[in-house]
Amino acid sequence: MKDRIIPLEGVRNFRDFGGYASRHGGRVRRGRLFRSGHYAEATHDDLKHVRRLGIQLQADLRRPDEREKQPGRWSAPLTLTHDGGREHEAPHTQFLTRVEADAKKAEAWMVDYYRAAPFKKHHQELFSGWFTHLAELADDEAGLVNCAAGKDRTGILCALTHHVLGVSEEDIRTDYELTNVAVDVDGRLEEIAAMFNAHIGKSYTPDVYRPFIGVRLPYLETALDTIVGEVGSLDSYLTDTLGVTPAQQDTIREKLLVS
Repeated sequence: MKDRIIPLEGVRNFRDFGGYASRHGGRVRRGRLFRSGHYAEATHDDLKHVRRLGIQLQADLRRPDEREKQPGRWSAPLTLTHDGGREHEAPHTQFLTRVEADAKKAEAWMVDYYRAAPFKKHHQELFSGWFTHLAELADDEAGLVNCAAGKDRTGILCALTHHVLGVSEEDIRTDYELTNVAVDVDGRLEEIAAMFNAHIGKSYTPDVYRPFIGVRLPYLETALDTIVGEVGSLDSYLTDTLGVTPAQQDTIREKLLVS
């Protein structure tokens, strides 16, 4: 699993999310699907590496205020963005600032976020665009999904992409949890907690920050279970909510699966 992680200097959580077996036969191609955090701190060497990967399509799931505060040093020739959900500061920062948080409250906040995220209009529009353009990529072109940290919004869209490609539920969850290894949550938690506390003037223990740095399976499961509860199935969400046609899904599989 760790060979999927591409260790860049200034880009968090960059990895290939291909290579998994498909229930449709064969495997998802490697080198065609990537996921990551933002590119505002990408180094010169990072940019050289990313440009060699042939990434033509990018779904940048960040809010407009995030893109303005941290403009990327790289973007793909076809970069999809949205203009919804503008905030004056990150929602999790607002939460940590306005309430007296603890680990339990932080977990609950993140679960609530995942429950709502698939039904935010701006997310749905960008998710739809991702699948539309993914079906149009040439055989030598790759796609990338990113947000600020490459774990939550990105995690949901990558899970949906894996579902279209016939990746098993077990592998979808394994790939999702790989974020914790890619960003070294356990190794960096205390350092990041101290940085956040200094920024917002709090003295929270590190476990309060874990949900905002890493991932846990109940988060993704909440998103997927909510989709099923609201519209009946992931397939119905893809076709009826996002407007991804069966023909487009077939094309995506034809392009990205290899025997």
